[in-house]
Amino acid sequence: MKHILLVPDGAADTPLPELGGLTPLQAARTPNLDALAAVSTVGSVQVTPLEMYPGSDAANMALLGYNPSEFYTGRGPVEAAAMGITLTQDDIAFRCSLITASSDTLLDYSAGHVTTGEAHELVTIAQQELCSPQQTLYPGISYRHILIWHGGSANVTTHAPHENMGVRLEQIFPKGDKEDELIDFIRRSQALLNDHPINVHRRKAGLEPANTLWPWSPGKTPLMRPFKDVRGCSGALVAAVDVVKGLGQLAGLEVLNVPGATGYFDTDYSAKASYAIVAAKTRDFVWIHVEAPDEAGHAGSASEKVRAIESIDREIVGPLAEHFSGSDWRLMVVPDHMTPVATRKHGYGPVPFLYYDSQRPLHNTDVKFDEAVHGNPMVVIPRGEVLMDLLFA
Repeated sequence: MKHILLVPDGAADTPLPELGGLTPLQAARTPNLDALAAVSTVGSVQVTPLEMYPGSDAANMALLGYNPSEFYTGRGPVEAAAMGITLTQDDIAFRCSLITASSDTLLDYSAGHVTTGEAHELVTIAQQELCSPQQTLYPGISYRHILIWHGGSANVTTHAPHENMGVRLEQIFPKGDKEDELIDFIRRSQALLNDHPINVHRRKAGLEPANTLWPWSPGKTPLMRPFKDVRGCSGALVAAVDVVKGLGQLAGLEVLNVPGATGYFDTDYSAKASYAIVAAKTRDFVWIHVEAPDEAGHAGSASEKVRAIESIDREIVGPLAEHFSGSDWRLMVVPDHMTPVATRKHGYGPVPFLYYDSQRPLHNTDVKFDEAVHGNPMVVIPRGEVLMDLLFA
């Protein structure tokens, strides 16, 4: 039996006037998901505990079967794991985003999706001229980087840049242990990077400058029991973003590097499906994560979100269904959270899920995989980690 978990990150939404009162899931043309919904359990799930922020880190941890209330320590250590960074007991890992900010306002959480090459040059100079001997910056992909602070503290409240565009910096500066040092780090990064030649060039090209480093979501390495020990089978992960790759690493999954997988609108959906199908030949569990719908939500683009959902249906769901047709397999399709286009932020509340079991096909009438299921769900799941129990029941 093959078990597939497909996570279209942030695909769930709210009705939008520009889509005629439909959500992107409802407006998108998804013939493959529609066909599966007709023979599947389609229900409603509260992925992340309501008392927790519905971030992709805690939410995907839950979807993988680990209760975030028990295991979650912060986004920083998860992404550090993805980059192969080993933390000591005295190390605190922060996610450190390269953002665009004016002197008083956070303007863009991704610095206009700064290129990885530009970001590496900026992070390198920041490591040389900004960090203390106890601090180390590790360059990642595009705007996503890691700050390790030896002797730092996780007892500080921080704010995710993608949730605070247009907000004044003084409202979202770190609060708690060592807050003054973190605020100084942010301010000095802006002074250092604002007029760097890369940012001078970006402004001339009409692009947002990558002029500020923003540390957030600190923590120590979570202790997660290996997935193989929990579920009794080996597994692989197909993903592009470090927060998901880190969860795969911490759970002991094989993390596959897929050429063309970017974590953005231009990701190679077909390559993700192809790598997942190959991985399933030797493993009983494959997790496929697609970031594009979430990025479209943060960008406030209904059309890009619809396009991403249609691409997932056409280039991932379709090939999976065709390849596994006639064999024993189970498929779970579930967003990790909402990312409403209207707010450009993650949203609290349930999301729809689809669970297909080739050995026990259902016969539904007019059932769709979309937010309408919340009004009359076949099944209501109270916690995200329960879905993995269902997939392996």
